Amino acid sequence: MKRSLFTLSLALFGIILYSQSSPAKFNIIPEPVATVEKSGNFTLPKSVNILRPAGSENDITVNFLKEKLSKATGSRVTVKSSGKSDIQLVLNAIADPMIGNEGYILSVRPKKITIRANKPAGLFYGAQTLIQLFPPQIESPTKVINVAWKIPAVEIGDYPRVGWRGLMLDVARHFFTIDEVKQYIDAMVRYKYNMLHWHLTDDEGWRIEIKSLPKLTETGAWRVEKVGNFGEFSPALPDEPKTYGGFYTQDQIRDIVNYAAERFVQVIPEIDVPGHSLAAVVAYPELSCTEGADKYTLRAGEPFMDWSQGAPPIALIDNTLCPANERVYEFMDKVMTEVAQLFPYPYIHVGGDEAPHNFWQKNPQVQELMKREGLTTIPQVQSYFEKRLEKIIQSRGKKMMGWDEILEGGITPTTALMSWRGTKYGIEASRSGHYVVMSPTTYAYIDYMQGDISTEPPVYSSLRLNKAYQFDPVPPEADARYILGGQANLWTEQVYNIRQVEYMTWPRGFAIAESVWSPKEKKNWENFVNKTENHFQRLDYAETKYSPAIYDPIVSVTKKEDKYFVELTTEISGLDIYTSFDNSTPDRFYPRYKAPLLVPTDARLMRIITYRGKVPAGRLMTIRVEDLKKRAK
Repeated sequence: MKRSLFTLSLALFGIILYSQSSPAKFNIIPEPVATVEKSGNFTLPKSVNILRPAGSENDITVNFLKEKLSKATGSRVTVKSSGKSDIQLVLNAIADPMIGNEGYILSVRPKKITIRANKPAGLFYGAQTLIQLFPPQIESPTKVINVAWKIPAVEIGDYPRVGWRGLMLDVARHFFTIDEVKQYIDAMVRYKYNMLHWHLTDDEGWRIEIKSLPKLTETGAWRVEKVGNFGEFSPALPDEPKTYGGFYTQDQIRDIVNYAAERFVQVIPEIDVPGHSLAAVVAYPELSCTEGADKYTLRAGEPFMDWSQGAPPIALIDNTLCPANERVYEFMDKVMTEVAQLFPYPYIHVGGDEAPHNFWQKNPQVQELMKREGLTTIPQVQSYFEKRLEKIIQSRGKKMMGWDEILEGGITPTTALMSWRGTKYGIEASRSGHYVVMSPTTYAYIDYMQGDISTEPPVYSSLRLNKAYQFDPVPPEADARYILGGQANLWTEQVYNIRQVEYMTWPRGFAIAESVWSPKEKKNWENFVNKTENHFQRLDYAETKYSPAIYDPIVSVTKKEDKYFVELTTEISGLDIYTSFDNSTPDRFYPRYKAPLLVPTDARLMRIITYRGKVPAGRLMTIRVEDLKKRAK
């Protein structure tokens, strides 16, 4: 056994050495460490035998393969513990140090497929890669006929670049059911994500049952329902019914945690304090130091922060827990006691972002706290709060993580940081010996618009796929020893349903997955685009929504004297652009775009579409000329 494993490691070294051969032929996301094509093909038989290793831990991988290899293909799949097989799963008796706990070696030969790993997680990720080798129709939930169910013989050696590969799902702004959260977990593991950051509380809702504080969900989980442009809603009227919302019972929380763990995903909860806490204040007004807090209602999407002066914002109402109020720490002790019991992961995320200062600055209790504790700035006041909260969390056997604002007043050596305002705060924290997760807005905020504003729900910023693909979770200036990994964040102010969750996540979730799993030197934009288009077909068969924004042009407007010019560029190569200003719908028989276009004086609409050859590629974009002019540089 030792000799065979040694030979296996040498073979893997060989794979890595020659792994540059034909990297674009395989549509695997994220890109494996090493891929070498062999001769021949494996054809899936009508009766498939899977040989599993002993131990119930591997049921999820076996069940996954059984489902994927039978539904679309119509093959009969049998799972065995001994005898001959078409697909064999092997747990190494002696660990291969090259592939670690999550790596695998996938060997496809004309007569047999073998997946080897040190741990069950590796087998699971190897199975995800195997399924991606099959034609896109493999993702269909029903049988697809007239498909050649064969894959090329190949040797793949693979393991992740970083340990923390996360997606954050905000369920506070808009609520998602238990089944929808599970659906999201099932989607993320297909691309080897292993962390679900669960944003459970905010100004718009408190989503986790705390049995010792029942009003948090009786009152704090429900608000007036509004639909439209979040952030621009009219104030809720006193008699409007508060029927929108929901929360997760503790049994449901345990169910999600167990469901995720079976799929090798850890769940980190976020209880966002001291800002973003209006739902808690509405439930328990005594947590505020501001007069009139007992009249507050949950935010439904109406404006309540003035961002005109930048961060921190000027609050129109006080959405903070009062750091000078001892009842707040009693409250946090109860919350963290129950949260710690529900989530086995070592860290609890406490938010700490965007806490407004203006109410604290004029509050007598806060001023007295500052005088008593020798604090000279408001960030130091928040740091006082965070340090007391951290002691509570540590007393429950957990560690604290927060957004990068918690750096401003000083943090303890044991605090971990999630860097969202770029990478500089994460770099700074890593250099001072703090553990860091990189999730910068620059590359990883997947709530941002991913195409032109004429096609997207309006958000204040954009993040195209090619920019997301540039994400590097381990910047060269950082101390890599303290970079846990990276993640993408999906805030849901403008995300009303699970279909839009899918649309916002994919394909940018592909880009982030490849950034946190694949070796940096293996990333290649053109290869990635080709793979992404293949995975669009896979998502079509799986009936999963995604954004086609990569086919839509990027629109730039410049003004020269009193004339306006529109410049159009494409994110990917091979597209032709056609336009009109005459209110008609352009097609490929219209003049092809070649240079910036002068906007005609009396035009009212511009329409734009892209083609690949004779076939429409992008969506028909319709932009009012008056809106074009507002974009002018």
